[in-house]
Amino acid sequence: MHFRKRASLGLKASAVCGLAFLHLPILLIFLYAFTTEDKSYQFPPPGLTLKWFGVTWNRPDVWASLQLSLEVAAVSTLLALILGTLCAAAVSRAKFFGREAISLLVILPIALPGIITGISLRSAYNILDIPFSTFTIILGHATFCVVVVYNNAIARFRRMSGSMIEASFDLGATGFQTFRYVVLPNLATALLAGGMLAFALSFDEVIVTTFTAGQQQTLPIWMLEELVRPRQRPVTNVVAMVVVMVTFLPILGAYYLTRDTSASRN
Repeated sequence: MHFRKRASLGLKASAVCGLAFLHLPILLIFLYAFTTEDKSYQFPPPGLTLKWFGVTWNRPDVWASLQLSLEVAAVSTLLALILGTLCAAAVSRAKFFGREAISLLVILPIALPGIITGISLRSAYNILDIPFSTFTIILGHATFCVVVVYNNAIARFRRMSGSMIEASFDLGATGFQTFRYVVLPNLATALLAGGMLAFALSFDEVIVTTFTAGQQQTLPIWMLEELVRPRQRPVTNVVAMVVVMVTFLPILGAYYLTRDTSASRN
């Protein structure tokens, strides 16, 4: 019993150390968003202020980058929901030669290093003479957003009973009606969770965006350039707080959606 108690305390201490290692740097970013010092970092901060939030609010370059990031993330997520769901339906419900190879090819973009994907897309755009724009960023982000939706959708398709779809057709429903009233309700939480994760991934993507954006700046690219040539460092920390919140909330929502679904199955 004494050994078990010591082991339990050791595991808890290890968990606390691991969480501290992961999250203390984020907490420091939050702390230095309130510092009165704008050029150097001192610990503890010499003072705390809210003025940098007002400065950030009045920076038009921040608003332009935020708007572009939201637009790209929204459209990329929409494309991922459509393409990922269709791919998952085809792979899970149909039997054809090369099905497993297609499944591997769909998943491959998120398994490859981002720099490989970025270089490949940039080369393709140059060969096809496609000018860099918001459209090229969206295409780049959709390559890995599709994977997230596909993984969620195909897992749900494989748990869905095919007899429900057959019964729907036997009762005279059309393909669209079957999808709307039978398939979609069963996929809803999986697609919502996949869409949330895809939005979060797209919103804070840096590497692929660097190769596909041209002269445009999403919010993460803006932050990267501000770190290289800082004007007001606390402003970058304030923006980092926004990025953390925008990405954390969808991930948290996706976690609870998938957890509740798993619990209901058990």
